[in-house]
Amino acid sequence: MRDEDLNDRLRYGALRCAVERYCPLGFHATWAYATTLARPLHDLRRDAPAMARALNVLEESRSVWLDEVDVFAAIRRTEKAAGRRSPRAADLDFFAVPRWPGRDAPSRLGLVAAVADRHRYFRTLPPPNAGLAGPGRSDAASSPPALHMPPLAAGLPLPDAGVVPGEWLERCVTLRGVLDALAVEYLARVGASDSLAERVGAVRGDLRELVRNGHRPVNVPVYPWVRFADLLAYAVGAL
Repeated sequence: MRDEDLNDRLRYGALRCAVERYCPLGFHATWAYATTLARPLHDLRRDAPAMARALNVLEESRSVWLDEVDVFAAIRRTEKAAGRRSPRAADLDFFAVPRWPGRDAPSRLGLVAAVADRHRYFRTLPPPNAGLAGPGRSDAASSPPALHMPPLAAGLPLPDAGVVPGEWLERCVTLRGVLDALAVEYLARVGASDSLAERVGAVRGDLRELVRNGHRPVNVPVYPWVRFADLLAYAVGAL
């Protein structure tokens, strides 16, 4: 990306590859965060200095992340020597959830851009089809759009009717609406409050409870919601 002899198109592609290799907030959210802080004049594709600034944002964060990985590895070596073979769940979560490693607090502007980007995507994801529900589901709500299955889930068999209770589907619809409203509130305020942090934390926990045991196709529509809730919770709590 830093090769000035390359044209802007190739440098732009190299920047995309860099984000693909290091995306602590997820690819799209990390792209939104870094490119927003780069402040391109017009089109990032034709703004080489802005692309360089975005790469600097990535590299500074990645440097901190590598230091954190080294510390974690040293701790694990000590724990293994003492007989602890498995890391603590909290230690794994530290690296698993969306988070922007850095020596300073994350950028409010960058986090707002990241949440806004993922919120737009979140709104394109319909709730699971009520047709998957078993007996007891009301006819009035039995004809929503078909179950959204991301590309990676294409070809997976859908669960049999009766496997997914109507109450689960109703809970999905309710929590999806709550999460959407909380994201709108965060973006409207361009920041967070203690009350918002508590409510986001609550809906995040409720969404995680929707995930059913095992790698079931019915979980596929819920995973992006949980991921977005994780990002929103981090953005709210980081400021």
